[in-house]
Amino acid sequence: MSQKIVFMGTSDFAVPILKSLYQNGYPISAVYTQPPKKSNRGQKLNKSPVNLFSENISLDVRVPQSLKNNNEEELYLTELKPDIILVVSYGQIIPKNLLNIPKYGFLNVHASLLPKWRGAAPIQRSIMNLDRKTGISIMKINEKLDEGPVCSQYSISVSEKMNSGELSEKLSLIASEKILDILDNIYDGVIEFKDQDHSKATYAKKIQKIEGKINWNENAEKIIGKINGLYPYPGAFFLFNGERYKILKAEKSSTNGVPGSIVSENFEVCCGEGSIKVLSIQREGKRVQQINEFLLGTQIKKGSIIA
Repeated sequence: MSQKIVFMGTSDFAVPILKSLYQNGYPISAVYTQPPKKSNRGQKLNKSPVNLFSENISLDVRVPQSLKNNNEEELYLTELKPDIILVVSYGQIIPKNLLNIPKYGFLNVHASLLPKWRGAAPIQRSIMNLDRKTGISIMKINEKLDEGPVCSQYSISVSEKMNSGELSEKLSLIASEKILDILDNIYDGVIEFKDQDHSKATYAKKIQKIEGKINWNENAEKIIGKINGLYPYPGAFFLFNGERYKILKAEKSSTNGVPGSIVSENFEVCCGEGSIKVLSIQREGKRVQQINEFLLGTQIKKGSIIA
């Protein structure tokens, strides 16, 4: 197999797909990923999951701050003459001037059933929206965000207990298996790309930290969707005495009362409709605790009101 593949990816979601290509003998000429970022505390630079994996298997890694107006990377890719460039959770827009460089174009693995949930956060938005089905779309990149033609889609069911971390892992593993056949079919010229129905498009905008603030006037199902959708990052939270508490896991319960009130010794919180029972929690600046351990030392008791 002589085809040249360039892989562009950054997050944990992209790693199993890159790993699958490597283990199955697909020639990866270069890997593009986001530059290392400074940690929240101190000045340590943290490389992306794709960067770390690529270095571990001795792949050539490139970390441009941006591909836009980047003559060096345009020249590099032009001289490399890749057959295909595969983009998976890369985190950068592909400029128009690069799109025609690879023989078969840019291929994108997107974590939704397009045209639903185009954009940066399809997995989180799907769970927060209480979708019970989502999946993977394999599409060709064009000049507009996630609007390119699609060749294949694979759907899975989403349970009400599934969080973003778990769903991301499932979708990534599906993509890591399916992408091999997709590439072979592209090389063999036996694949068809179909335009999306743009009239049905919805958008998954980037998650903002402030969205994690729980509104206790919402119903219990919606609040659990937020908790699961924003796990592991940035997390759903409430405030008590000026401190932030993240709820990492919860389940529905059936108590009714004033929204935001703690109505049992087991940390049940009333919602606009129904209630939730908190199972795992993290006080600001502290470690994650299971609720039984947390209750031994907290001032939040039955009868408290949380915001």
